[in-house]
Amino acid sequence: MRNIKLVCEYDGTGLCGWQRQKNGPTVQEHLETGLAQLFGEAITLQGASRTDAGVHAAGQVANFTAPKDIPLEGIRRGLNSALPETIAVVSATEVPAEFHARFSAIGKRYRYDVLCRADRSPLLRQRAWHRPKPLNVDAMRAAAAPLVGEHDFGAFRAAGCTAHTSTRRITTIDIDRHGDVVRIEVAGNAFLRNMVRIIAGTLVEVGEQRRAADSIAALLAAKDRTVAGQTAPAHGLTLLQVFYRA
Repeated sequence: MRNIKLVCEYDGTGLCGWQRQKNGPTVQEHLETGLAQLFGEAITLQGASRTDAGVHAAGQVANFTAPKDIPLEGIRRGLNSALPETIAVVSATEVPAEFHARFSAIGKRYRYDVLCRADRSPLLRQRAWHRPKPLNVDAMRAAAAPLVGEHDFGAFRAAGCTAHTSTRRITTIDIDRHGDVVRIEVAGNAFLRNMVRIIAGTLVEVGEQRRAADSIAALLAAKDRTVAGQTAPAHGLTLLQVFYRA
């Protein structure tokens, strides 16, 4: 049997995240339903990232064992014909048997979008966090610098996070302005639950001059969630890419 890797895009609006659950529709559920129709039997997907409800993805990765020899293009097209318009499979490739979407990953890259203008945007209402005041991007960049590297990110993990350790390595944080939108891109080896959203919420407080740019090192040292900024809303977050060894 073949091990098939899927790369997926989705608009997380109205979805209860990636992982299958009882309280509403999820990306995994839609994909597994489509695979069952395609192969005529139940199939379990392994996903790279358990994105939360409302979070979007441009490069979510999943894999499954194919019980029948259907061509890769047939898998991609067959799935897309069965999926809702908010989810699409952009590629299907055969990978070695040992490949696992989650455990083989060596890093991920996320983007958080903040709309900075007085008036809301109907077009971006489910894609960016609306903040009515301008953000000081230079201050945000200065604040982000101490986060790069390997640290204990205990101050930047959700209360319900079940990870055994809060030590993670951030490789880059890039903050740029695109018109009225400030984009925060964060890449690292792995992330705690809500880690990127808490980083975004904290940096926005710096950008709005509600928190000092030089206070971030103290947050890391404190390892206390209550001293960091708010968890930014889910709808501004997009999983851009999952990294694997060549």
